[in-house]
Amino acid sequence: MTKVKNILINTSYDQISVFNYRYGTIITMQPRNAEITIIGGGSIGCAVAYYLAREGYRDLQILERSEIASQTTAQAAGLVGQVRPTKERTLLAMESVKTFSKLYEETGVDPDWRQTGSLRLSLSHSRDKEFIALAEVAASVGLEVEFLDKHRIKDFVPQIGSELITSAIWCPSDGYLQPTSLVNSYLAGAKSLGVSIATNCEVTQIEVKQNTVVALQTNQGKVSTSLVINCAGPWARDIAMMVGVDLPVVPVRHEYFITDTVDGWHPSLPVLRIPDVRLYVRAELDSILCGGWEASAKSLPLNHPTTAFMSPDTDFEVLNQFHTDLARLVPNIDDIGLRSVLKGYPTFTPDGRFIIGPVASPKGFVMAAGCNAHGVSGSAGIAKHLVESLTSSPSAYVLSLTPQRFQNQRTNDNELEQQARSHYENYYSNSLLR
Repeated sequence: MTKVKNILINTSYDQISVFNYRYGTIITMQPRNAEITIIGGGSIGCAVAYYLAREGYRDLQILERSEIASQTTAQAAGLVGQVRPTKERTLLAMESVKTFSKLYEETGVDPDWRQTGSLRLSLSHSRDKEFIALAEVAASVGLEVEFLDKHRIKDFVPQIGSELITSAIWCPSDGYLQPTSLVNSYLAGAKSLGVSIATNCEVTQIEVKQNTVVALQTNQGKVSTSLVINCAGPWARDIAMMVGVDLPVVPVRHEYFITDTVDGWHPSLPVLRIPDVRLYVRAELDSILCGGWEASAKSLPLNHPTTAFMSPDTDFEVLNQFHTDLARLVPNIDDIGLRSVLKGYPTFTPDGRFIIGPVASPKGFVMAAGCNAHGVSGSAGIAKHLVESLTSSPSAYVLSLTPQRFQNQRTNDNELEQQARSHYENYYSNSLLR
């Protein structure tokens, strides 16, 4: 595998089609022979391309079955939080924030990163104890947080009623971003380092000879490659099955809404997380963006057809419950209408951990999937771990994310799906956060 440390700007690509974004033009080309091929042009695929290119890997291409950042990434709410129950997950999130803060300087394209800070709100004294433990983990790795009593909440968010709140964790370096802007920034940086992009390019077959990946068949022709990195999101299991690898990447439905204009809300307000009612909240300009983690999650079966990834039907019963729970904390929104609803199928795994690194067999097939709703917010940290997984001595944590933990250890599909749904349903439970 070619890896060089000098930075070369590749300007020799023939223009085949053009993907426009806010700040310029990404030139795409037909799929080509490449040493490294990344399948998937969402937040993970583009972050992996950027990180690999920065590390000196050359001859990379991204193949995207639709348009860049048009699938699961486009459905994300863009929240970025670093407070986690383990040191490893906290450090991964901190890596992402560090990257988001310097992407504009590095790539010339703004990821629309707003470092507004965040508040994790407790509505029960049992949750208070959990918050203290989370604050201790944060302090152990150098993440600045502050444990607040209820009387200080309005100093940060005057718009919220504090009567039900018992405490909060304040993290000033958290925030939110626009997912498509983030991908555009990764992509601009990757392209400047020689990465090529082919859109509307669907991989239909992976050719393996002597237990080694050698080529891909696509709807635009066959290309040779020696390393495939599977960043295909909800399609990641389908791609892995092309090389005989069966991984439990479970698509779970997720929904959130954006309200009409709400007095007093503006983009600089902190992100709110309210575990006791399973909600997250942030400003979307002068409106409220609110989503949550359903107590009875809906997932697609592991043997789902590809067409199942079309947007799910809107579940207004679920959204009405989100709105009702939010109204307990935000006065005067009972009669505020909804401007839009966004929904999709982020993927979860049975153990709540990412799937990162090479498979046991065949050689040359690598996973970066099963992001457990952290595909956007954790993209930089996941990309860093992916790069580390390709080295001769990855850390114990990165090794714990290996897809090999699922290979040859399959159980009943219904049980795997239930376990993945459980991690979605308990997303804000301290014992299950990863």
